[in-house]
Amino acid sequence: MTHPEPSSATDQLADSITVHVNLAERSYDILIASDSLSCVAPTAESWYMQRFPSKDGQRSALVVTDRNVANHAETVLSSLVDAGWKAELEQLEPGETTKSLDVISRLYDCLVAMKADRKTAVIAVGGGVIGDSAGFLAATYGRGVPFIQVPTTLLADVDSSVGGKVGINHPAAKNLIGAFYQPLGVCIDTSVLTTLPERDYLSGMAEVVKYGVILDADFFGYLEQNIAGLKSRDPGVLRHIIARSCQLKADVVEQDEYERTGLRAVLNYGHTFAHAFEALAGYGELLHGEAVSIGMLYASRLAEKRGLIDADVTARQRTLIESLGMISRLPPGSDFTADAILDKMKLDKKTVAGQLRFVLPTQMGHVETFGDVPESDVRAVLAELA
Repeated sequence: MTHPEPSSATDQLADSITVHVNLAERSYDILIASDSLSCVAPTAESWYMQRFPSKDGQRSALVVTDRNVANHAETVLSSLVDAGWKAELEQLEPGETTKSLDVISRLYDCLVAMKADRKTAVIAVGGGVIGDSAGFLAATYGRGVPFIQVPTTLLADVDSSVGGKVGINHPAAKNLIGAFYQPLGVCIDTSVLTTLPERDYLSGMAEVVKYGVILDADFFGYLEQNIAGLKSRDPGVLRHIIARSCQLKADVVEQDEYERTGLRAVLNYGHTFAHAFEALAGYGELLHGEAVSIGMLYASRLAEKRGLIDADVTARQRTLIESLGMISRLPPGSDFTADAILDKMKLDKKTVAGQLRFVLPTQMGHVETFGDVPESDVRAVLAELA
């Protein structure tokens, strides 16, 4: 029996899409492809050369992952070693508890043991927790070393891997300690999503739906027309929705990289409700995307109540969310009181002087931030949708 020759990197990236994030000297590319993990080394090398043109010395990298996706990290590690890099792999436990100073301190020790210098790359292979943690490591070791993202979840593909927000948790609050630190590049392989558990896949889909509501009505229509492809995880459909989501987020980040103008707040549609639900349920009990899908419907209903949109805008969101198999209501037993939810909402970063501020739709494809929402309206929506 004859065996086909292994496909080249060019073949494997033939259907790839590149999204450019334009941030002056911090600009970078997001590569979206299928079956591309084994091509990470040449991709990383090209990004590396843009930032460090000199070929002097051996390339080195610390690959950071968790045990759930260790097989993907091993593929990345092999790609680097085969290309002549000095690379090591550090495997962390999955979950939010990994985003801690204790874990980061252990990773600092790994870099010290490697005799890492300011050109040693940190490569994150995993979901948002790994990306946030490894990104914080890269931002703070040696006052900043090269950072490359290889996200392995849909949520990380379209959200946490884009925009440069990295950080870890404090016992008092999630993501309280962090930085804005842009990567050299982001390498997204849609094929890894075929093994992603359904619950995690749908959690990521919430952020995809969000982009349509807040920035692109035509994109929302594309999602409505491609439910079968989204549910079957069709590679072509995935490449398109990930690329469009990344481009939409990049457009916002380019205008408000450090969250100073308030424009980036539009990305938090549904999140004021979602963060409260997550906190009250206990982090991990309700996945972030699950909380967002529910939170978007609460926010949309609040916009209806304020006379900003017609009921059809909320109905379309609910229909799409439920057609995709995402959850649209809080799970049974989530008997959170309105007072408890409002207390958590007041910890939201958009809150100013105790006044709640909400990102609400004014039409499909456009949202605005409102700081004049009466608490009574919020309570009414909480009671109605409980």
